[in-house]
Amino acid sequence: MEITQPLPLLGGLSAAQFMRRYWQKKPLLVRQAIPAMVPPIERSALFALAEREDVESRLIRHGKTGWTLKHGPLARRALPPLRQPEWTLLVQGVDLHHDGVHALLQQFRFLPDARLDDLMISYASDKGGVGAHFDSYDVFLLQAQGTRRWSIGKQSDLRLQQGVPLKILEQFEPEQSFVLEPGDMLYLPPRYAHDGVAVGDDCMTCSIGLRSSAAGELGADLLARMVQAYSEALEDAGPAELARYRDPSQPAVDAPAAMPAALQAFARKAVDAALRDPDAIDRALGESLTEPKANVWFDEGTEAPEVLRSVALDRRTRMLYDARHLYINGESFRAGGADATLMRRLADQRALGPRELARASSGALALLAEWCEAGWLHAD
Repeated sequence: MEITQPLPLLGGLSAAQFMRRYWQKKPLLVRQAIPAMVPPIERSALFALAEREDVESRLIRHGKTGWTLKHGPLARRALPPLRQPEWTLLVQGVDLHHDGVHALLQQFRFLPDARLDDLMISYASDKGGVGAHFDSYDVFLLQAQGTRRWSIGKQSDLRLQQGVPLKILEQFEPEQSFVLEPGDMLYLPPRYAHDGVAVGDDCMTCSIGLRSSAAGELGADLLARMVQAYSEALEDAGPAELARYRDPSQPAVDAPAAMPAALQAFARKAVDAALRDPDAIDRALGESLTEPKANVWFDEGTEAPEVLRSVALDRRTRMLYDARHLYINGESFRAGGADATLMRRLADQRALGPRELARASSGALALLAEWCEAGWLHAD
């Protein structure tokens, strides 16, 4: 993607200018970010997704008795009448299931794929919304159909209401208000309070959310992956490497609850050995960030043709790379030379053509064929 050219999506700013001036700094309202906007998915198709077991959906209603929340799958008959006010259907990860929505998300790839999460669609009847709240991550709110009024504010009081099924702010103090029509977009940095309310029926809003891993959760996941990789490496190395703690010089003790210093030293040595590989954290991070979500699985793939003319990543495939590795759908591969260059191009472009594939080695072609059979990649 060209990052120095003005983009209508960013109000005439280049991606480089947007990241420098607004990213995680202040909101940006863009009128007609996508001119002549049409919904990327039909209402009936969105409702059909909400019925599926493998799609996360939520129905939120607000009325005289307060807020209610129901998790999917949601049959069409479970949804209120279209003209009934104050209800909202949220469908998460629509980009994983619909080509048009996936294509829309690709317009935001001036951000690292490692940070892009998914595209959620909110369908609301008149006065529908989810209450004043804040997100711990950046979000782009793109109006796809109908009209929505957004009130926003950078407030320090982030206390939440008690006894409600949603994370709604106790005291919301809006500073600005905007009415967004189809094609308009609002960018908000993390923890920027906002409240969106549909103005009229058939209100559809696309929320492009960013990944923002909590340090504790990410650290725990990486450590678990590193321990697993280290254990597998020891098993492959043979019994000699599977050393167990031994203490032939341990004397009798009169303080049995005291931790043996030798055991502590053994434990430190074991952890040091697991971290000794300088690539261990990088590999664990790449595998973690490309791991498909729990409700994502791939259709059975097909055998690749003898001659690959073109290939394209499945819309559900997550692929990243660093200086030494490729990461795809939770797996890592060591890569270097011309093949690494080719695979990085596949990750960036999400497709390769005949000219690029003609330069691929037999090893790279074999790997692409495996990915085709797994359903991660589609070939012509």
